[in-house]
Amino acid sequence: MRLHPFTRIAAAVLMFALPALPAMAARFELQGGVSYVDSYSAPAAFGEVIFDEHQFGSSNFSWAPDLTAGWISGRNLKRFDNSRYTTRDDIGLVAAGVRFHYGPANAWYRHLFISEQPTVHTGRTMALSSAFEFTTTFGYQGDHWSVGLRHISNAGIHEPNRGETMAVVGFAF
Repeated sequence: MRLHPFTRIAAAVLMFALPALPAMAARFELQGGVSYVDSYSAPAAFGEVIFDEHQFGSSNFSWAPDLTAGWISGRNLKRFDNSRYTTRDDIGLVAAGVRFHYGPANAWYRHLFISEQPTVHTGRTMALSSAFEFTTTFGYQGDHWSVGLRHISNAGIHEPNRGETMAVVGFAF
């Protein structure tokens, strides 16, 4: 498998930084789920590091940097075998961005979040056809768990642009 040079550099930096990240992080999550493209499913797994939250001034909005590394399994769909991009490649990805929360500290809805992350990955598929994608996650985080809906897509900068949509469940440390 041929890796984009930026992907190799990002993976190397993450590999060397990974042992130190949990010590600096406020939260570390291991997530698993099912990813869908055109109703075809595949397993997916992620590790996510969320750093300390910061308030936007005196508002109820807060943000926290987050890093994600993950894997989405390829699919063996023969109908796409003669296409420019098949569905067979496994995808390894690295993403870095921000997780947003809203609400006072004691509000139940404070646990809701949205995360936006620019993403680089290996492989090319009908769903993820460019080296650069965007990851959006809507979720709810408890003290030691999380659930979320995640979509990864290139926002139409390269065709095809089917994207991967998944449901994930995480356990936090």
